[in-house]
Amino acid sequence: MLHYRNYVFALALLLGLAAATTTEAQTRQFTRQDTLRGSITPERAWWDLTYYHLKVQVNPADSTIKGSNVIHYKVLEPNKVMQIDLQEPMAIQKIVQDGKELTFKRDGNAYFIQLAATQRAGAQNKLEVFYGGKPIVSTNPPWTGGITWTKDSNGLPFIANSNQGSGASIWWPCKDHMYDEPDSMQISVRVPENLTDVSNGRLRGIEPHNDGTRTFHWFVNNPINNYGVNLSVGDYVHFGEKYEGEKGTLDCDYYVLRENLEKAKVQFKDAKRMLQAFEHWFGPYPFYEDGFKLVEVPYLGMEHQSAVTYGNGYQNGYRGRDLSGSGWGLKFDFIIIHEAGHEWFANNITNKDVADMWIHESFTNYSENLFLDYHYGKQASSEYVIGTRQNIRNDKPIIGIYNVNRSGSGDMYYKGGNMLHTLRQIVNNDEKWRGILRGLNKDFYHQTVTTQQIEDYLSQHTGRELKPFFDQYLRDVRIPKLEYQVNGKKLKYRWTNTVDGFDMPVRVMINGQEKWLEPTTEWKELKGLKKNATVQADPNFYIEASEATAA
Repeated sequence: MLHYRNYVFALALLLGLAAATTTEAQTRQFTRQDTLRGSITPERAWWDLTYYHLKVQVNPADSTIKGSNVIHYKVLEPNKVMQIDLQEPMAIQKIVQDGKELTFKRDGNAYFIQLAATQRAGAQNKLEVFYGGKPIVSTNPPWTGGITWTKDSNGLPFIANSNQGSGASIWWPCKDHMYDEPDSMQISVRVPENLTDVSNGRLRGIEPHNDGTRTFHWFVNNPINNYGVNLSVGDYVHFGEKYEGEKGTLDCDYYVLRENLEKAKVQFKDAKRMLQAFEHWFGPYPFYEDGFKLVEVPYLGMEHQSAVTYGNGYQNGYRGRDLSGSGWGLKFDFIIIHEAGHEWFANNITNKDVADMWIHESFTNYSENLFLDYHYGKQASSEYVIGTRQNIRNDKPIIGIYNVNRSGSGDMYYKGGNMLHTLRQIVNNDEKWRGILRGLNKDFYHQTVTTQQIEDYLSQHTGRELKPFFDQYLRDVRIPKLEYQVNGKKLKYRWTNTVDGFDMPVRVMINGQEKWLEPTTEWKELKGLKKNATVQADPNFYIEASEATAA
């Protein structure tokens, strides 16, 4: 998801992305609720989630939701207590297993269910959680979590959820931790009969009722993370197209408000351009079985899996602006490209802990300039990503704090994108780099992962130990500085402002001639230059360079 508030102060404090420094980790008083939400508690660890059937009735008249969630799971080891999450003011009303109502205790947003039946290792069991209430209303969607209850220009209800930071349990009961996903899911949403619900996956059927409502049954054929589950309710009209992609024919379906149909038919042409670029760079779209949808919503947008939501006003750029200042950001609809990029990084490859949210956001930010590379060339993509550096704050590390639901700095966007652009320069072989990106999506297909897994993969496949590189860009706030001195026909150079052991190679121009240097934190020398040579670092590397007065 994107967390941009405005052009200059992008990503500031959005979705509660709090500080991730060592100082915060040491001084912040995390609560029991932080731990219950952010850790794999004993009451979560013993069971493997396999399937959800979420049944929801949306009531626009009083802004309430009620329904149930049937939770299927595999017993990994015997236990008697299960944790399910649902945030206040929503409340669980009853829980039933094998026809028997179970007892439970609430601890803040966590419910601890006392199971009556013996839970035998290897068994496949299920229970149904009944709930209801008036969910939190988002005051600034999508940056504050909740449900948006609004109306379209014709006065009809226009409703959607946005809850990446707050969590899915803001509106439905679930195992609200990123590490475990259901293998598949059914979503049944009941709404007034003059409205349509669009959720994830494919529409299996529409069930009419005799009380003036109807239920839309959607089925997700692939694993899905909790925050990727969505409902979008409105007076939608539909159009679509077929995309002939790497895995065959992909159904692309678009749902928009009636008054925006003609504008959408023009603007949504970027969906096909997105698929062309990202299948080239990342491999096949990860959810052919579920199709691809763009769905208009009353907020900016979100990466809901196979049902990407859209609210960018049918214009290019980010609300009509170029976030890079280069001009290239107005060549595409930012929300379509960025949010759909998350289908590969966030929905296909998902972080286990939100401390590793950079896996979602850095790669997806980087996907924007790869889109430009595919359609407009390498120079365009470079100018775009370099232009976004104006938005980097370097105030806090990108890695967050583990086990307390605490993500890192908003620099995971622009700095993360520039970090990956820098890594592309180090690889210095675009076909190899493309193979690495495609390999990530193939080898971690539909998996939840850790930062360490991604770091190890990139080290292995680039053929270079990248731990100091990632320590510098993910866990430190300093910009590496290439310090050099020209003395006659000799060049001295080293890295400063870096972590210990930082040894990133860098491309420079010496008297207009390209040269690769292998600096470390100790001085090195290059001899045999022309007298009084000029040195210029390649701007594609996210570094600083300065001439030292003495060495």
